[in-house]
Amino acid sequence: MTYRAGRAHVPWVPPRPEEPGRPGLPPSPGWPGTPLTPGWPTAPRPEQAPPVSPTRVWLDPHADWKAKLHEGLLSRRIILASGMLDNDAASRLSAQLLTLDAEGTRPIRLELQNLAAELPATLTVMGILDVMRVPVHGCVSGEISGPALGVLASCSRRSGYPNAMFTFAEPRLALGGTVTAVTAREQQMTRMLDTLYFRLAEVTGREVDQIREDARRGRSLTAAQAIGYGLIQAQENSSRPGHPPAK
Repeated sequence: MTYRAGRAHVPWVPPRPEEPGRPGLPPSPGWPGTPLTPGWPTAPRPEQAPPVSPTRVWLDPHADWKAKLHEGLLSRRIILASGMLDNDAASRLSAQLLTLDAEGTRPIRLELQNLAAELPATLTVMGILDVMRVPVHGCVSGEISGPALGVLASCSRRSGYPNAMFTFAEPRLALGGTVTAVTAREQQMTRMLDTLYFRLAEVTGREVDQIREDARRGRSLTAAQAIGYGLIQAQENSSRPGHPPAK
């Protein structure tokens, strides 16, 4: 059956003219000089990519306010540490401590709010606090837990707000690599952990084994219990009339 005979059985498809010089064969779509029959499918066009929506950079409307707030606190020799104390945060905190230490001789107030910490970052800040020439008053609000207790223990004066919680906890570590590398890293972490526990034992007057056991059990203390434990020296009180000032 020829092409024309086959198309004759489909009444709704219009016949196409024969290509010149090739009787009985339809012209190729898009062949130069040959007009396409209306309604005949043409070669598909490549899909066009959808237009790219404009990108907007949303600025923090409180960025200037936060910067001014921290500048105001630093001008009063107050440093705020909150959240997770990692290596980057430890670097910023160390820079603030050293700057205030070089700028004056008045004591520094270190506010510790809901502070948790990685063990290496804690030892970094502890080393800075050990060489500070001015006294540092560490004051806890919210919960301070795990290795972050080493930051508090390294302050020359320690206190807590009435709502403060002090939680002993072992640090979480993720070790990977060869057996030799993991073993060496584990030994290093053990030495770092011993440094933390010895500092806490020195400050509280407790045995190192008791500190280690309390960390394993995840023992928590209120502000009043922390005073009895020896972790802090006083509880912050309101300075309003009728309330005694903080000791």
